[in-house]
Amino acid sequence: MDTILIQAVAIVLLPLAAFTILIFFGKRLPRQGDWLMTGAIAVSLLLSIIILGQVFRTYDPNFRVAQSFEWISIGSINITPGLAVDNLTAVMLFVVTLISTLVYLFSIGYMEGDVRYGRYFAYLGFFSFSMLGLVVVDSFFGIYIFWELVGVSSYLLIGHWYEKDSASDAAKKAFLVNRIGDIGMLIGIMIIFAHLGTFNYQEVFSGIAGGGLLDPWLTAAGVLVFLGAIGKSAQFPLHVWLPDAMEGPTPVSALIHAATMVAAGVYMVGRTFPLYTESALLFIAIIGTITAFIAATIAIAQMDIKKVLAYSTVSQLGYMVAALGVGGYTAGLFHLMTHAFFKALLFLGSGSVIHAMHHALHKLHDHDTDPQDMRNMGGLRAKLPLTFATMAIATCAIAGVPFLSGFFSKDAILAAALEKALITHNPVHMIIFVTLVFCAGMTAFYMFRMLYLTFTGKPAREEVHQHAHESPSVMTIPLIVLAILSIVGGYGSWFSDLIRKPEMFAAARALLEGSGAEHEAAAHTAHVVAMYLSIAIAGLGILLATAFYFWKKFSADAWAARFKSVHNFLWNKWYFDELYAATAIAGTLAFSRISAWFDANIIDG
Repeated sequence: MDTILIQAVAIVLLPLAAFTILIFFGKRLPRQGDWLMTGAIAVSLLLSIIILGQVFRTYDPNFRVAQSFEWISIGSINITPGLAVDNLTAVMLFVVTLISTLVYLFSIGYMEGDVRYGRYFAYLGFFSFSMLGLVVVDSFFGIYIFWELVGVSSYLLIGHWYEKDSASDAAKKAFLVNRIGDIGMLIGIMIIFAHLGTFNYQEVFSGIAGGGLLDPWLTAAGVLVFLGAIGKSAQFPLHVWLPDAMEGPTPVSALIHAATMVAAGVYMVGRTFPLYTESALLFIAIIGTITAFIAATIAIAQMDIKKVLAYSTVSQLGYMVAALGVGGYTAGLFHLMTHAFFKALLFLGSGSVIHAMHHALHKLHDHDTDPQDMRNMGGLRAKLPLTFATMAIATCAIAGVPFLSGFFSKDAILAAALEKALITHNPVHMIIFVTLVFCAGMTAFYMFRMLYLTFTGKPAREEVHQHAHESPSVMTIPLIVLAILSIVGGYGSWFSDLIRKPEMFAAARALLEGSGAEHEAAAHTAHVVAMYLSIAIAGLGILLATAFYFWKKFSADAWAARFKSVHNFLWNKWYFDELYAATAIAGTLAFSRISAWFDANIIDG
């Protein structure tokens, strides 16, 4: 086996080994083994840096090392799981291990004194193992196994404080909603296997290029596989689980939103990109755009700091999915990486704020005030200067302020959307572009709204403000590292040089790119227009947020009262939960009662 593959296997297995030790012997270890799990993932990070270094030394967009292993062979059926490391794998291994290491460090301070401290770290390790395994496998069979393991580990972590009904309900909701998408994904994979007789990525893509899987089956398989991403990456209409997942510990939220579960869906679409026909890609782009818009509008009205960030994640995931749908392969995956840096920072920063608020309220013996409600904050810049500074950087990055990482990746997505609209002359693609521009403005608005409500102005309660203090260094060091990456993560052309749209087998390549001259002209126009438009719309969003929440030129409460019905609609998250409760849940319960009656009175009658 190639040295790089051995290193990749070690990266995956180290957190699994630490998980096994903590599950069986954690209570006997000093500090319940937090140092062991953190050390294991830190070694995985070191190995991922070595692999990434090899990628940079080679600097070949076609770099790939792979090996398959025969597992099941029955007649003509051969299931051969495999491992592969290419440029995308190397980048994702680095991102996942880096964010995991920083989250583990942060958790040492944040979760201190928790009743299930050791088990928490064990489950964190299992979560990282599942995502890392998903990244290195080389087949639809392998990705589905690790896909399900990611779902199980997220269930365990979201429900960590299962004594709370809201936490246990959120864990079950995440698990069940994701099952809907996973069933579709499984059916799609079985269609692929039925037609091509293999699960291996390269063999599947070669089979598609050779006409082994044609429409309508090819489009159906692509859409069904994408249903898995709709669940995992919280896309409309299966987005409802992700905001509820905030019931888990805040470092878990950072891991889910930045590097593991929700990243899995976008990564999977990127990894299986040659599978999708033009029709499937249009469907993907529409779903991503709808998701980005709905989530951005909801985020504007939320007051829970973690809920704002949760809907921000849903919206940004919609951006990535839409980018992939319009053929912006590199742009979508680039935003996946930069988003991991500043979203992890935002969640860990919010954890620092909540930690300070919880400490202050505990000192006052106040168990009724919500430490996550921004209306109970204000003025924390003076008490948490480092947290404020780093969160301000992350806020600017996600808002698209020029020269920060988010500006480059968001600009690339808008350019890809406009380029597709100019090439196809399809009004749907122009609507997608305009909607994404509007969402960029809303993102800047609600993120600066969050920053101002939390850190500026007068404290909501002076006595709480007096007891608040900055977090310990084990929590602030990860913030500093992520702040640096949020600044420099978008510089250079290395990502676009190394992570290129698959040239072989792409089912919709000609339609995606148009003729050479047309493509070049559209790309130039799109890049220039998108850059200036991105800056202008971000500036407008920041200006409006500043006028409302910093300068206080307008009263946000007065505007909310003036448009009460709209505000209530957004506050209640478009009533999706109520709609599902009245239809799918009520229907399922009614069917179960009928089935129980039939069983008791007819079968056993």
